Amino acid sequence: MKLDVDTLGTFYEMAREGAGLAADRFSSMTDIPARVDVTHLNFTRDGTVASDLTGTEWVGIRVALTDGFSGTSLLLFDEESADTITEAMVEGIPTVEDGTLYESAVTEVGQTMNNGFVDGWANVLDANIDVSAPRYVATDGADEFPAEELVSEATPTVASDELAVLFRNSLEAVGEELTFRHYLIPDADTVERLFQARSDHRAIEFEKLVGFDRIAQRGATHAASNLAQMSGIDMDVDIRRINFISLDAIPSEVSAEPMIGVAFSFAGMPSGYLLFLFDERSARTLVGKSLGTEPSDDLGEFERDAIQELSNVMASGMLDGWANLLDTTIDHSTPAYAHDMGAAVVDPLVVGLGDSQEFAFVFDTRIEAIGTEVDLDIYVIPDEADLREALGSFDVDRVAETRPEASTELPDEPTDQTLPEALDYDEAELL
Repeated sequence: MKLDVDTLGTFYEMAREGAGLAADRFSSMTDIPARVDVTHLNFTRDGTVASDLTGTEWVGIRVALTDGFSGTSLLLFDEESADTITEAMVEGIPTVEDGTLYESAVTEVGQTMNNGFVDGWANVLDANIDVSAPRYVATDGADEFPAEELVSEATPTVASDELAVLFRNSLEAVGEELTFRHYLIPDADTVERLFQARSDHRAIEFEKLVGFDRIAQRGATHAASNLAQMSGIDMDVDIRRINFISLDAIPSEVSAEPMIGVAFSFAGMPSGYLLFLFDERSARTLVGKSLGTEPSDDLGEFERDAIQELSNVMASGMLDGWANLLDTTIDHSTPAYAHDMGAAVVDPLVVGLGDSQEFAFVFDTRIEAIGTEVDLDIYVIPDEADLREALGSFDVDRVAETRPEASTELPDEPTDQTLPEALDYDEAELL
């Protein structure tokens, strides 16, 4: 099946519109202003959804969708947010005992918000979408949410190791610390009916995207192995997903806290950008472990050079693996280093792609240390046209026989690939 990129963009905007309606309905019910934070169209696996939900206790509703759009919709609040919402709903009702209407209030708010999402989709599709009665769901513990069940039931024709399509929305309350999550998972028949390309123009072959993602996952695993070898800290790939997202929303994906970013541009087939993103604590710990010293209280020139070297090794291994699969050459620039707020680190990458595309496929990976508070986010953002061309000539059968070799040896000479002017980090040393 071929996915139409323009259609994906239309449905991305449709999901954002539905999120806006949900936010408006939430505000009218609770008098708490809310707005859309970010909308995602993910190509993901069961385990990714589970990882996304693990570590927080959630309550909310789950509904089944049929007729014009078939699938599963899940709207969740963390427990503190649910407490705030319940208080706002029952405030001024003196006959209600504390906690009596907790489940009812969460269900009512969740159903009203969910209907906002669904109405937004139905308006654009000009179709009727039937919604089942809401089923209240709650965690019994941090690791006991039925996320795998959600995906497997919603996508019964998709094997557990294949990619499912997932719309993921986050809403933000104004003046309140509230956390909302919405997941909309269309079934396989709906994906094929709505997203299938009618021509080869701006089309992405879904099966090849699946195969390409497997290689990207191996590259991330090798990057984690390399980082473990260089730092002596056991590392594991925690989250892997492909985001189809508007360029202007990419900066909102990263933390607003000060971050260390090491960026590369790469050229070949495909071309694009590669970013390694560390929080300050993780960067200091990794440098100390890699050099056999105590972690420094600050990140000076010495630490900067060490972080760039770690990133350079990982970049070489990941991109070499992609090149092996595609039977081509991919060159990358020397690293550009930035120490700034997260969005400011990502903004130059968005500028670099903004002249040629509105949306991007972002290969998003989080690597976490085992037993230590160290993590690393990796973002690979290929040029859309190059990605389509690369997948067009990609032989899926090569996936099983191709093994990306991620060497921990740095090349003797840097490549001639330079970073574009868009990556004008204040602290960057460019070729």
